[in-house]
Amino acid sequence: MRKQVFTPTPQGIRSPDEGWLDLDRAASVEVTSEEKNYGIDSALVSGETQGWRAASPGTQTIRLLFDQPQRLRRISLVFEESERERTQEFVLRWSPDGGHSFREIVRQQWNFSPPNTVCEIEEYQVELSNVTALELVIVPDISRGTTRASLKSLRVS
Repeated sequence: MRKQVFTPTPQGIRSPDEGWLDLDRAASVEVTSEEKNYGIDSALVSGETQGWRAASPGTQTIRLLFDQPQRLRRISLVFEESERERTQEFVLRWSPDGGHSFREIVRQQWNFSPPNTVCEIEEYQVELSNVTALELVIVPDISRGTTRASLKSLRVS
């Protein structure tokens, strides 16, 4: 008998080799702030597990600027919060003209209630052509608390 122990992939999270765009090579990134040991590359590069965290509280923006216009079919976002109860809002937008104008994809709120609700996984099926910029705006606490924004991962294909 052959036996192998494996870690199942949680429903809604795909394995890293399922056609995700290599953002390290395909885009540059702009971010409003980042904590020293939680850089944005930790949330964008496949295989990283630490994620990104803002250096200061308040609304934060992450903007991907693609080297070449992209056709996007899928966008995956993972947020985690294991310490504070809060309601987060995010807006995901795209631009066909290098960030001069944006079109909203989704605006969503999520209630984190540790220890029971600590992870928000969002995956969107889209049909977007000529995407030159993708922007994620995070309001970490809609009651304007001192919570800092964070992002476990952002993947696009």
